Amino acid sequence: MIFTNSLQSIIYSAFKKNSQKTDRFVWLDRQKIKPNKMHNLKDKVAVVFAASGEIAGAVARAFSEHGAKVYVTAKNLDAVTALAQEINDNGGKAEAGKVDAMNEIEIAEYLQMVVWDNGKLDIVFNGIGTYYKDAGSGTPSTIATFEQFLNPLQRICGSQFLTSRVAAKYMIQSGSEGAILLFNASMARTKTPNMAGFASACAAIEGLTRVMAAEFGKHGIKAICMCSAALMETNKISGMISDFAEHLNISKEEMAAQYKRFDILRSGPTLKQIGETAAFLVSENGVVFNSHIVDVDCGKLNIL
Repeated sequence: MIFTNSLQSIIYSAFKKNSQKTDRFVWLDRQKIKPNKMHNLKDKVAVVFAASGEIAGAVARAFSEHGAKVYVTAKNLDAVTALAQEINDNGGKAEAGKVDAMNEIEIAEYLQMVVWDNGKLDIVFNGIGTYYKDAGSGTPSTIATFEQFLNPLQRICGSQFLTSRVAAKYMIQSGSEGAILLFNASMARTKTPNMAGFASACAAIEGLTRVMAAEFGKHGIKAICMCSAALMETNKISGMISDFAEHLNISKEEMAAQYKRFDILRSGPTLKQIGETAAFLVSENGVVFNSHIVDVDCGKLNIL
């Protein structure tokens, strides 16, 4: 009987305690408490090149959401002006500027202005891309022209080289221990036919990242490369799928399935996830990835 009474007492105490916890959780739910907004980049100064593109735009939004003051630039001033207005309307700080990410003089003048205005330069990201036909993507190497082969090397890798080295120059001069975030696709480490120029450009950007990390590290500057899989929600990938499907005389759904056939998970990366990953990599917590090529693809079976 004593044992039974003790057991009943224990059960009652546990029930009462759990009930109190449940009541507390209900109270918290009713208060609609939300997690604090993270500001990993508070007081940081970031410049995003080619910000008229969907990927660079997503990165600029994420930088702002994490507390950075963001300068968004592109040849299309109207597009980045609209992006800056959107960021400001949402409580962020952004300014727009017209800069050709292939023009070293324009890049230097703009970054110099940013340093003059802020006394530092913390983050640089370049999201430049190229039209797939100009890069010879989808064209056999025996048919692609030399100009098509060189296009992504000059445009994509060349622009990454220009923005990175000029940014490093001003980071060194201003004593800014900043982060240079390069960007490419996964073609350097896949065995995909008819992509000679684009794959070569991707491999070159990965090599460039490692060289710059080794070169600028003594100044406290880190260099990282974010390597993305195809983002199905972007207009560029949607357009490629439509064009390739028409060329192969198959449906868009069949063509899209070809892009997804090596996915480890059921879903691939999103623009939002790209932006959040970028914000983490350039933060103080992301320093452990210095010199690394960071895959943003949710896992692929065909990536080496």
